[in-house]
Amino acid sequence: MRILHIVHSDAFYGVERYIATLATAQSSMGDDVAVVGGSPVTMHAELRAQGVRFSPGGSLSDLARGLRRFRDADVIHTHMTDAELVAVSTRAMLNRTSKVVTTRHFAQHRGASRIGSLAAPLIAAGLDGQISISRFVADRIEGCSTVILPGVPTPTIPAVEREPSILVAQRLEKEKSTDVALRAFAGSGLADLGWRIRFAGDGALRTELESLATTLGVAGSAEFMGRRDDVPQLMASSSILLASAPAEPFGLTVVEAMAAGLPVVAAVAGGHAESLPQQELAHGFEPGDVAVAAASMRELASDPALRDALSEAGRLRHRDLLTPQIQAEQTRAFYTKVVEARR
Repeated sequence: MRILHIVHSDAFYGVERYIATLATAQSSMGDDVAVVGGSPVTMHAELRAQGVRFSPGGSLSDLARGLRRFRDADVIHTHMTDAELVAVSTRAMLNRTSKVVTTRHFAQHRGASRIGSLAAPLIAAGLDGQISISRFVADRIEGCSTVILPGVPTPTIPAVEREPSILVAQRLEKEKSTDVALRAFAGSGLADLGWRIRFAGDGALRTELESLATTLGVAGSAEFMGRRDDVPQLMASSSILLASAPAEPFGLTVVEAMAAGLPVVAAVAGGHAESLPQQELAHGFEPGDVAVAAASMRELASDPALRDALSEAGRLRHRDLLTPQIQAEQTRAFYTKVVEARR
């Protein structure tokens, strides 16, 4: 099958990482795959090893050029509103037989902007099918969709000795509730036992969070590392991942931790509630509940055997449900259904 993924982007964050992982898995299954959009450096490097073709998508004209270049696609798989609009509005001029589908990455109706709201009816009429990255997303968007959970690769990082440290790998923005993570660490008392908390990520709240660490008396045990490209290595050397976001559409970082055998303490809401195994959900916390998050971290920190058990539960959950191969197989079945339904 000839597959084209398109996204209006020149970056490499969660959506672009989703595309790279799915596209390379599809290519390994024998599909002819191309990607328009994403960082010309990082995305291109991720795709090149698997023979996936790449074209820039930093502007709307780039998307149109990419669609012309790969006009023979059987399926045009769009990601986010701009790509959806360009694909449905140009399909008739390029290849009437192509099917246009989309992945809904966010738990909200399409068209948050004025232009998006005006384009939403045109997009909805032109799409042949929708994928949601979680049931949480599917329940909050307009129209029917098929839930296909994203997969993440099994890490290939060499094993290292884990340090007494807690990793928070997320943007330092309001919607991530990173202050909850910091307050929970302070309340756990682990800083007094030699534990550290490391924040891999940057954002508008960094200065405020650094000040909060001082106020809470844990500045000496809190490391604000900024945006990092070595999160897999940080996961390999940490002992716990703390995920405080109260409404993640899916939460790729949590699944990456599961694949890496890193125990997770997470807010039990959004996509976290679907991806984590029951053993780890039992050690989670309601969004914003600092006291329970602190108690869970304290319990895991004091019990290496418990951490090992949660590590194994996460690995098994990833192996059985959340690999790129499983995602690609389910996506192929979705494409086939769409193609056959619209003949």
